[in-house]
Amino acid sequence: MATSPMFPLGSVLLPGMVLPLHVFEPRYRALVRDCLAADREFGVTLIERGSEVGGGDIRAMAGTMAEIVRAEELDDGRWHLVAVGLRRVRVREWAPDAPYPKAVVEDWPDAPAGEGAEEAARSRTADLRRLLAVAAELGMEAQPLVDISGDPTEASYQISILGPFGALDRQRLLTAPGPSERLALLGDLLEEQEVLLRARLSDG
Repeated sequence: MATSPMFPLGSVLLPGMVLPLHVFEPRYRALVRDCLAADREFGVTLIERGSEVGGGDIRAMAGTMAEIVRAEELDDGRWHLVAVGLRRVRVREWAPDAPYPKAVVEDWPDAPAGEGAEEAARSRTADLRRLLAVAAELGMEAQPLVDISGDPTEASYQISILGPFGALDRQRLLTAPGPSERLALLGDLLEEQEVLLRARLSDG
């Protein structure tokens, strides 16, 4: 376990996901400077209630460690960052915000993939392709479909990133015990989304 700088957000970061950030609050400017002077890592958790600005929020107890891969400081002290999700973590304890949020976190590796996980990953990939095709028919802007990994763990996260899911569903996906459970949940979520989109398509 280690104490890590934390950046609570109104969205969920998943391992492998790219996170662009515009940092303007003084406390998070300090976080960026400290991260760049150290290992360039910080944790991201979902704000379950409250606001990203000003504090006083209720934060999820699971999140993802991120690494800053690009940082540009503007003349007025704001930052444009690009970070990428590395690995999921559990939050064991929140420390006082001094000056920015910090928490004691521990890595939370996925449980091993169960029997049939590779087949489930192929099925979910097909489900996602079909869903994105329906979205394209509706003229909706969709994520470009990259090649999905053959590894069930990587595939489960890639599909979770590419699917049109809200923050609460992505948090459920993040906290699934392992790839088998995540792929099962993805099956339900992708089916729900396809039913909704096909209903819109049939309504014209």
